[in-house]
Amino acid sequence: MTFSSSIESTFKPKRLAIKLTAKGENYVQQGHPWVFSDSIVKINADAKTGDLAIIFGKRKNGMIGIGLYDADSPIRIKVIYSDGKPTQIDDAFFLRKIENAYQKRLPLLKTETTSYRLIFGENDEFPSLIADVYDSVMVVKLYSEIWLPYIKTILESLVKTSGCETVVMRLSRGLQQSSSHNLKDGEIVYGTLENETVEFVEHGVNFSANVIKGHKTGYFLDHRDNRRQVGLLSKNKTVLDVFSYAGGFSVHALANGAKEVTSLDISSQALEIAVQNGKLNDYPGKHFTLAGDAFKILEQLISEKKKFDVVVIDPPSFAKQQSEILLAKKKYAQLARLGEKLTAREGLLVLASCSSRVTATAFYDINEQTIKSTKRSFSVAQKTQHDIDHPIGFEEGAYLKCGYYRFQD
Repeated sequence: MTFSSSIESTFKPKRLAIKLTAKGENYVQQGHPWVFSDSIVKINADAKTGDLAIIFGKRKNGMIGIGLYDADSPIRIKVIYSDGKPTQIDDAFFLRKIENAYQKRLPLLKTETTSYRLIFGENDEFPSLIADVYDSVMVVKLYSEIWLPYIKTILESLVKTSGCETVVMRLSRGLQQSSSHNLKDGEIVYGTLENETVEFVEHGVNFSANVIKGHKTGYFLDHRDNRRQVGLLSKNKTVLDVFSYAGGFSVHALANGAKEVTSLDISSQALEIAVQNGKLNDYPGKHFTLAGDAFKILEQLISEKKKFDVVVIDPPSFAKQQSEILLAKKKYAQLARLGEKLTAREGLLVLASCSSRVTATAFYDINEQTIKSTKRSFSVAQKTQHDIDHPIGFEEGAYLKCGYYRFQD
């Protein structure tokens, strides 16, 4: 395998001996992947980002876990191993972990799907690292410098396991501004890429992702199964897809025979991608787009007495920090109210959240209480969470939830 020289690192990580508070120790033993700075009692004075942190327990003074030290984050140690048994952190270790992750995704790859998340950060014991596959192209996104000393062996193992022909590196804003590496955002570090827009298949429906400049890794794979289900429920229906981005729900609805689909997003550029994604498929219906603030446009559609058989509302995260939780809950209630008013008789309202700080229980409760207050008769058709390639490895790793509300009148 020939990789770009930019992935080579001259930094040689050393081993650190770490002692934690009793609370921090309990978290690690319970499988939590984060060790915050205030949980560390003792550490080497010369610790550097990327060093191997060997975490020792107080009780027996034996190893309870291994992590990577991150000097630039309040999450000072990101755990990559918490079995408690002695192990070597070497090429074979990373290959084994990647092969385990791949095995979990196999049922998905037996469907008519050529896109999947192979590595889901902490949930696959690769904190701050994402690997998404679009057909034969893999996009690896790094959110921390902890991986720089190990990235060559990890990329080799990812290619070997997935069989991908091309690897694109994407970097977080912090890494893009860092001078401690030679990587560039959007750099092709393995293989070749004829076009930055890569086509792939999701449950038989054609899509594309801009793997060089697109948001995150180019597309949002997490809602795949919800998009499939909405598509199957959209035949001969009118559909409104709110916060549509690249048209995931819209395109599945069109490809499954929706009569009319309206994609609504604040970004005109995203809506253009949604239209192009639609055109990758044959469909009999009409595809309309609306660009602007979703809350304002929904109010406008209500004033125009518009109704849709299927309304999907999948907003971006409203609670990126603890202080935003209350406002996020108010926004979810507001969207449930607006969505209900736009849903036709016997129609379907689909409400989603990707705010990890708003629990699934709280989100579903907000939706049901809000819809009950309208006095319309409805049933909860379904509640879904993560798809198979987004496994949940710890409590904070669960962020996605989606409720399907069927009106009886």
